[in-house]
Amino acid sequence: MAFRTSPVVHEDEWLLKLDVGDNGVAHLTLNHPEKLNAWSWEASRQLGVRADQIRFDDRIRVVVLRAEGRAFCAGIDLGMPEDRVTGRSPAEKVRNYYEGIRWVHERFRVFHELPQPIVVAVQGYCLGFGFELALMGDIRVCSDDAKFALPEATIGVGVDAGGDLRLAQEIGVGYAKLLAMTGRRIDATEAFRLGIIQQVTTRDDLDHVALGIAEEIAANAPLAVQSIKRSIDGFAYRGLMEALKFEALSSSVEFVSEDMPAGYAAKAAREQAQFKGY
Repeated sequence: MAFRTSPVVHEDEWLLKLDVGDNGVAHLTLNHPEKLNAWSWEASRQLGVRADQIRFDDRIRVVVLRAEGRAFCAGIDLGMPEDRVTGRSPAEKVRNYYEGIRWVHERFRVFHELPQPIVVAVQGYCLGFGFELALMGDIRVCSDDAKFALPEATIGVGVDAGGDLRLAQEIGVGYAKLLAMTGRRIDATEAFRLGIIQQVTTRDDLDHVALGIAEEIAANAPLAVQSIKRSIDGFAYRGLMEALKFEALSSSVEFVSEDMPAGYAAKAAREQAQFKGY
């Protein structure tokens, strides 16, 4: 596997910036705006490292997850080389993708299960992995220019980081299938109507609104707030870990199909992919 697993991140390599205030609120910022905060194996690794740093920091009562630039996260980095995960045979390559996806799930689980509540502030594009990341938060606010989508099916791969499963829990199975199977984009108004977003505001007010919610939570008893988060998540996401294992295995198959590279190439060229189904 051609990605790093070390917890060490050099100062100039951080894709996620962490700032801890004196009000009980920490800001975790996606800090790769020149690529619209495109997601990568390295970003997943760093998310796990940051989660470990936040977890036992008693200064932090609430986390605000935000992003620099005009987009929250435009999805997976289409510039990643196709051979980032390799294998000596198709079977071994599927196995390696399966383990790689499970490794990502483990990083995401540490973040999603932080004892501190996570308030997510979304602006602009929130696509693919970006949408899946936002869904790991506890409360989501967005600017009125936000756009949401799970476009994986349009590039020949399945949703592989649990966004479809979390979406099904948040808004129901039918709407989750509609969005994931079509890959269609929805705007802030529709996301609010469906219950994906809890509040919509302007771009100028986004950080202020997210911080206000975080400070309101941070003013309450932290052990009680964390207990509420654990209890609701224990009910809402029961069975999620088992389903994620199945999703990792199921989606690994698409990564060795002919459709996947064709889909990525077409998307990068802004063309319509012609899928063959094998």
